[in-house]
Amino acid sequence: MATPGIFDAFEIKGMALRSRVLRSSLGGRLAYYDGTPTPAWRNFERRFARAENRLGAIISATIGVDDRRLSPLEYPKIGNSYSLEPLAAGVRAVQAEGCRYIVQLGDPGGHTHTSLFPEEADGKSASAWTDLYYGYRNRTTPMTLAEIAAEVQAFRDAAARVREAKADGVEVTASKGYILHQFLNPATNRRRDAYGGSVEKRFRLLKEVVTAVRAAVGNDLLFGVRLSAEDFNWLPFPNLRWPPVWPPGDYFRGNTLATTLRYGEWLTDLGVDYLHIDAGFGFVNPKGSPGPYPFEGLRLFSNSARHLSGKAWWRAFLLNGVPKGFAQVLLGTGWRFAPAANAEFARAFKRRLNIPIIANGGFQNRDVIEGALQSGACDLVAIGRPLLANPDLLRHLAVYNEPPNPCTWCSQCCTRTAVLPLGCYDVTRFKDQAEMQQQILHWSADSSS
Repeated sequence: MATPGIFDAFEIKGMALRSRVLRSSLGGRLAYYDGTPTPAWRNFERRFARAENRLGAIISATIGVDDRRLSPLEYPKIGNSYSLEPLAAGVRAVQAEGCRYIVQLGDPGGHTHTSLFPEEADGKSASAWTDLYYGYRNRTTPMTLAEIAAEVQAFRDAAARVREAKADGVEVTASKGYILHQFLNPATNRRRDAYGGSVEKRFRLLKEVVTAVRAAVGNDLLFGVRLSAEDFNWLPFPNLRWPPVWPPGDYFRGNTLATTLRYGEWLTDLGVDYLHIDAGFGFVNPKGSPGPYPFEGLRLFSNSARHLSGKAWWRAFLLNGVPKGFAQVLLGTGWRFAPAANAEFARAFKRRLNIPIIANGGFQNRDVIEGALQSGACDLVAIGRPLLANPDLLRHLAVYNEPPNPCTWCSQCCTRTAVLPLGCYDVTRFKDQAEMQQQILHWSADSSS
């Protein structure tokens, strides 16, 4: 049997993909203030989808299911029916290029970073806790049983709109430190009711969401879950999360691979069609976005949200007062680039489960991508930052091992584009700052011609 390669077609749930490379969840301020996708969003997605770029599918930015949470402002939402036709227009534009489109649904919950004004809804989570690094609320608020039921319904309603928009699939993110992940993580879920206290009970919200989403989209639509293989709660360093929990492993590590493999088995039993594997807890974090510590971007973002709470003010104050060199050493603990960063985690799921597995993180070179595919670590790879740097990445990889002007993994795009227009912010990749600015300001122009 021939070993799989980047440009080999792949079939998943009867749906043909023209290559084994997907664009990972990637987005920016490409919606109106109410979350309705703009033509700029449609043009942005279509640029990746072009036939010559040969991507198998595009996974959307995380589209929020709760319109009360603006994380960040001007990111696409699907919580109301008036956003449906603009979303459907973007889906059609991508599909017209021969590329598949998968809508990723999520809710940041207590990790909500931005808002016009402080909102109690932005602190909803499994339990009450304070997290110095993520979110802006001083302290989260445990969700009531009625609020949990409403959360499940919000995912179901959003999934129904994804089907109505005629997308090729839906993906639920139980990663990135978002609300489903907050219920899974033993450090942030200290409940003693039906939704916490044991591995099975921490899984219950995700189980209910998956069941509701499948009921909404039917058995014929592709449905996957993005899952963090290990939480690495101690990263980013030195994040202070209060209160501590017992045993210490739950506090410093969170979910380990042994636990998440059980989640994978349960998700497979629930009829999920694939798993999308990354690592870490929170966005951005060193395991989910491997590379150097994005100090400048995080400082910029922290300054933009400093008005929302005392915690947000002090966070910005500290980042403005710490010299960059010191921050890169201390705060940058654990931030380093690793090729195919989560491929071995993906391999563990591939060995255990009989469903397709996507590996995410650290893919840009042809030999790294094909090494993961051909070694059996995964069936597909998902790429984010390198495709923002080079939307035609696969055209380069058809000839070279690496694109001529590769992504440097600086993660400035992840941290700056919540405040600024979407684009690559690594000036070293451009002739000068003016060229970089021109790229940023024209990224989402109509690329149909």
